[in-house]
Amino acid sequence: MIAAAKLNRTIVVATLVLILALVNWSIWAKERHLAAGEVVYLELAPVDPRSLMQGDYMALNFDIGNRIQDALLERRMQSGEMDAADGHVVVRLDAQRIANFERLDSGESALEADEMRLRYRMRNGRVRFATDAFFFQEGHAERYEPARYGQFRVNGRGEPLLVSLHDTELELLGEMER
Repeated sequence: MIAAAKLNRTIVVATLVLILALVNWSIWAKERHLAAGEVVYLELAPVDPRSLMQGDYMALNFDIGNRIQDALLERRMQSGEMDAADGHVVVRLDAQRIANFERLDSGESALEADEMRLRYRMRNGRVRFATDAFFFQEGHAERYEPARYGQFRVNGRGEPLLVSLHDTELELLGEMER
């Protein structure tokens, strides 16, 4: 009986150590992604005005997501096949690193010097890049009303992480709250 209790305690401690290691590794990976990822700006597209500002977050939609949906619809009409829920898009970056839609991609084609591959996900019939909301401190909604771009950090696999919102001149809105 004592041996069983000791074994159970060992299993609990080992499980706890494993969970903590996985959580810390995940945090480290996200921090590295933020520090080393390439900067890219995605233009915001209008969302339902009632959900633009809801309490302490802003609902987000990106213009490039609309272009991806159009390209997927065109592909579906031509081939009759349904697309996978997730995919890649190739964007062309201008001098300010603003992304412009180029083409859908399998994730394997060669890229030009000014192109980047971004991973997107389809959720509830809409294209998503990392998130569909930007959270901010309660009572600071007016700081983010002029938002026109989302700044992302993109890792080598094309996975974007939203960092901040910017106005038409790419000026940072709000404070960096990291």
